[in-house]
Amino acid sequence: QARAGIISTVEVLKVMEAFVNEPNYTVWSDLSCNLGILSTLLSHTDFHEEIQVFVRDVFSPIGERLGWDPKPGEGHLDALLRGLVLGKLGKAGHKATLEEARRRFKDHVEGKHILSADLRSPVYVTVLKHGDSSTLDTMLKLHKQADMQEEKNRIERVLGAISQPELIQKVLTFALSEEVRPQDTVSVIGGVAGGSKQGRKAAWKFVRDNWEELYNRYQGGFLISRLIKV
Repeated sequence: QARAGIISTVEVLKVMEAFVNEPNYTVWSDLSCNLGILSTLLSHTDFHEEIQVFVRDVFSPIGERLGWDPKPGEGHLDALLRGLVLGKLGKAGHKATLEEARRRFKDHVEGKHILSADLRSPVYVTVLKHGDSSTLDTMLKLHKQADMQEEKNRIERVLGAISQPELIQKVLTFALSEEVRPQDTVSVIGGVAGGSKQGRKAAWKFVRDNWEELYNRYQGGFLISRLIKV
């Protein structure tokens, strides 16, 4: 109704606040998705920082309850919920989440304590979103060293979280390099397009500038339509 302009988005945010004690992964996944769409729309307005504060307020109680480490008797959905919530808080700049993500990322890179598969994406997204060129270089190094394609894909999907314009360009150039399988290039560009307002503009320009190569690479396949969609 809000998207159709029938009710105010303020009403939607009030409804979201009522879910603060919700334990169910499916509900949080839906809330996260809708907030993501809203955040994308508001990134072109003066309200962008305010929606980040809202995200931190709504997601921090469940984040504190879940913590970083699995508890005895937890199921698969709890692990998924932890990854979702920590990633959301980290991207929104929640201070404690950012600090812990950086600490765990450092231990992971140094081989002291390897991150569990469930926590890798949220940690990677958080450190990249608030990172610099050395963070990106470390991530590209992890990509190069990864034995499993699953880990390479996981890294490719989050690289677009980086914020600085020159680093966004570096990620886009990487997308078309030999380091990335042709079928995975779209994931990298899509990650940049979904990462930030600057990323969206840069990805759109990049696709136009490299249209011939991209079109020749994917002509007639489903990946070209996916690229357009992202």
